[in-house]
Amino acid sequence: MSAAPANIRIYLVDDHPIVRFGLSALLQMQEDFTIVGSSGSGQDALQVLARTVVDVILVDLRMQGLSGIDTLERLREYHPQVKPIVLSSFEFDEEIYSAVKAGAMGFLHKEAPPEDIMKAIRQVYAGKQAFPRRIAERLDGKRMTAGLSGREREVLELVAKGLTNKEVAATLNISQFTVRNHMNHIAEKLEVSDRTEAIFIALQTGLITLN
Repeated sequence: MSAAPANIRIYLVDDHPIVRFGLSALLQMQEDFTIVGSSGSGQDALQVLARTVVDVILVDLRMQGLSGIDTLERLREYHPQVKPIVLSSFEFDEEIYSAVKAGAMGFLHKEAPPEDIMKAIRQVYAGKQAFPRRIAERLDGKRMTAGLSGREREVLELVAKGLTNKEVAATLNISQFTVRNHMNHIAEKLEVSDRTEAIFIALQTGLITLN
C-alpha cells in the first residue's frame, strides 16, 4: 500500500499579479501541493506568515518596498522553518549570491519549465538545495563576488563608464593614489591583469551594472 503524498504548503510572493495567478494555477493542480496564499509584497507576506503555516515560499527578488533579499533575511530571522526559493527574470550572479547568503535554498527563472518548478519545490521541501546546474557551478566559482567592497564596486563602475583615475578621484573625493590602490585590489580579487578584463568580468557576473 503506497503512502499518501506529502502536503506541501506553498506561499507565493511577487509584485506581478499575473505571475502569482499563473503559478497558483499551475501548482494547485499537483495533489501534493497546497497554495495557502500569495502576496504582492514582502511586508504583506511576513504579516501573513505570522499566523499561517507555510513549508515553502517562492519570493520574487525584485519588488517594490521590501526587496526580495530583505524579505529572505527577515524570513530567516523570524520564520526559519520556512524554506525559500527565489524567483527572478534575471540571473545576475551578485543577486543570486546575496539571495543564497540570505537563506535561499533554490532559484527559479520565471520562464522555467513547469516540471523544473515542481521539482525544485519538492527538493527544497525535502531539505535539499535546488539550483540549476549553470547557477550551481557559478556559485562554486570564486569570482562571483570576489570579496569586492562597496567602495571597490563603486570605483569599478566609474571606471567602466570611462572615467580616468583622476576623474574617479574627483568624483569620490579621494586621492588618485587611493583609486590606484582600489584598482590593484580589484585586479587581485578578480584574478585579472588589467582594468579592461576587470570591467568585462564584473559586468558579465553582475558585480556591477551600468545604467
